[in-house]
Amino acid sequence: MQIIENSKVKEKLYIEKLENGLTVMIIPKKGMKKKYMIWGTNYGSNDNVFVVPGENTKTKVPNGVAHFLEHKLFEQENGTNSLDTLTALGVDANAFTTNDMTAYLFACTDNFYPAMDELMDYVQNPYFTDENVEKEKGIIGQEIMMYDDYPDWKVYLNAMQILYHNHPIKIDVVGTIDSISKIDKEILYKCYQTFYNLSNMAIVVCGDFEPEKILEEIKQRLKKSKVNGEIQRIYPEEPDTIVKERIEQKMEVSRPMYTIAIKVKPTDNPEEMVKKDLAIQILLELLVGKSSPLYKQLYDEGIISGGIGASYEFSENYAHVMISGQSNEPEKIYDNVKQEIAKMKTNGIPENAFNRIKKKIYGEYVKDYDDVENIANMFLTNYFMGINTFAYLNQIDNIDVEYLKQVLNDVFKEDKMVISIVKN
Repeated sequence: MQIIENSKVKEKLYIEKLENGLTVMIIPKKGMKKKYMIWGTNYGSNDNVFVVPGENTKTKVPNGVAHFLEHKLFEQENGTNSLDTLTALGVDANAFTTNDMTAYLFACTDNFYPAMDELMDYVQNPYFTDENVEKEKGIIGQEIMMYDDYPDWKVYLNAMQILYHNHPIKIDVVGTIDSISKIDKEILYKCYQTFYNLSNMAIVVCGDFEPEKILEEIKQRLKKSKVNGEIQRIYPEEPDTIVKERIEQKMEVSRPMYTIAIKVKPTDNPEEMVKKDLAIQILLELLVGKSSPLYKQLYDEGIISGGIGASYEFSENYAHVMISGQSNEPEKIYDNVKQEIAKMKTNGIPENAFNRIKKKIYGEYVKDYDDVENIANMFLTNYFMGINTFAYLNQIDNIDVEYLKQVLNDVFKEDKMVISIVKN
């Protein structure tokens, strides 16, 4: 088992790639009562066109299959539901699907091993029938309609619609009523066998564990599996340009909601991914963070009353910056953000503010290591992008004002900016 240590947070990562291809990561937390396990597959809503290992032809599946599959795995052949079984054990269990991955998880203080039995059993034993697939369409159909009524989800999704021409990031993770109507048990089994092969998956456990012992416990619960070849994922060509600059939708909201998004050229270099992510986080704090001049100005003028959300979402094949919130004058915020970016490009980056924010972000990363769920989720998500999470603590020292200027000019471009508004 490989041991990677980070002296800054005094944490150790034990990592092993098993013969069947599964990667197991263990982060021991001596004396911590809470235990957490997450089992993920490198398979999300973006993976709708692919070549199955061993085949030569493309497989295209309807939108929403990854999420549909996540729902269905809980249902067992004996009529029980694994989520109910886990809840009865007193553990906090859940699952989620994103654009890039699907994960099954639980957190507990007691009953870790019985919960682990259940989790590892249901993830490895799919049970799909014509009847239970049809029944699920009704349940997920209601979920789709519910999301359609969420203005904060629509304002984000609409921004993706005008930011991207072809990339599946613009498609809702859950699919549409029409797309899920085309899903059948054969499609589910094919996607399961392709993407739930152990060589495409990783487990992370975090808590008071002896690494060798917990690794053996995991091995004992794994079904025999041979390593699949590499899955060829096919994404459409995506131009650098945006589709259009503005989109507006009317919904019942107390105040208009907005999402400003900036299309960013993605990179598949893990080291560059981490550096760029850290630099963008610092730049967003400088631009719209609570200590920024723009935030104070907008607050004093009554244009905003609460915080401004800012984040950077990325993978190997898409990337975008987002700034979002509520305001009666979203267009004014959009104009001010553009002006503030131009001002920063002209006047340069204030050294004092840069150093303060850099320390703040470093402190937040260190604090993440106090929580077993945060740690495990970070390591799993980053692993599928080829990133070791400790890299964030090491790379932040390499961010200087010069690099920040470079990222500011490369990323924060006016012709790559869009605004999505939802108003009454």
